[in-house]
Amino acid sequence: MSTTYKVHRTIAEINEKIRQGKAVVLNATEMTSLVRKAGKVKAAQQVDVVTTGTFSPMCSSGLLFNIGQQPPTIKTAKLWLNGVPAYAGIAAVDAYIGATEPTEDDPLNKVYPGRFTYGGGHVIEDLVKGKRVHLKAEAYGTDCYPRKTLEKKLSLSELRNAILFNPRNAYQNYNCAINKTSRLKYTYMGPLKSNMGNANYATAGELSPLFNDPYFLTIGLGTRIFLGGGIGYVLGEGTQHVAEPKRTERGLPLTPSGTLMVKGDLKTMNPRYLRGVSIVGYGCSLAVGLGIPIPVLNEEIAWFTGVADEDILVPVVDYGEDYPNGYPSPYGHVSFAQLRQGEVHIEGKTIPTTPLTSYSLSLEVAEELKRWIQQGKFLLTEAQESIPAR
Repeated sequence: MSTTYKVHRTIAEINEKIRQGKAVVLNATEMTSLVRKAGKVKAAQQVDVVTTGTFSPMCSSGLLFNIGQQPPTIKTAKLWLNGVPAYAGIAAVDAYIGATEPTEDDPLNKVYPGRFTYGGGHVIEDLVKGKRVHLKAEAYGTDCYPRKTLEKKLSLSELRNAILFNPRNAYQNYNCAINKTSRLKYTYMGPLKSNMGNANYATAGELSPLFNDPYFLTIGLGTRIFLGGGIGYVLGEGTQHVAEPKRTERGLPLTPSGTLMVKGDLKTMNPRYLRGVSIVGYGCSLAVGLGIPIPVLNEEIAWFTGVADEDILVPVVDYGEDYPNGYPSPYGHVSFAQLRQGEVHIEGKTIPTTPLTSYSLSLEVAEELKRWIQQGKFLLTEAQESIPAR
């Protein structure tokens, strides 16, 4: 696209309009309708910010926390919250609990399929709900940290620090999962019936943050976001980030590609947008509500935020045999619009579809972020470092 724009707008100008209560803010679905109706230039002239949202299981999430000291002091070597192990090899009383970590006594898949009824994601949800959790810690003892055991109940407010720190969130596109084998398969995409009995998918389509800025023109280090019902920030690209995937003519990736590393203060978050998840036969996770405001700086960005469900092509992958063995899955793509209709056609078969992402809560995230901006509670930030995308 041309770099000679008819519309020029800065984040500073947008923030001033937000302060004055004059900013025009649309959610991503509303922007899609406007771009179709008025075109990208007129849309860019009319709209200052587009809000996006997603609410979906995001396994690569967790809590970085500090339990504080009480006499006698301790250097924790092992630590558990409600029986879920946390990694304590950071500093004296710093630890990290991952969303997918199950309780230490969970039978896992020894009784197949495992239920995974409680794990790190559930601990995070309980803390945000205000519940007290059981802390147990063990240490080997040193001259400066003599205590060897610690056991008590504590709440989120009693943690000295509680930072939701997620290494990989907001995947840009993801697979549509099928199972071509003759046996039911339990996967992180949910149970998949034999002989392509169902097709599961996980994205919010045109609402999804990274579909609205596919080349990361506005998203980077320091971008302020909606995270778990509170304010968070982008730290940069997430793990498994793919900077140069194959793309459609519109610039949308054809495979799982961009990801974000994000953080936020758990003490400001809302349990409506952070929920522990149990995936039968697979494990535990955390469903995260995440929304990103896209500043409409010019008509190119307006064009990208005009993405529609039918523009998004989702790769079809066999999780019965191809995915676990690392084989290519030659089943092509289906549009997100087709997935949302409730069935897709693959190899001549009509297959019912099931979302892992809540579309209604994704829209709610985008709408809540929109209200924050309209009420002057949320200002935009300039990215201090770009994310590799092309």
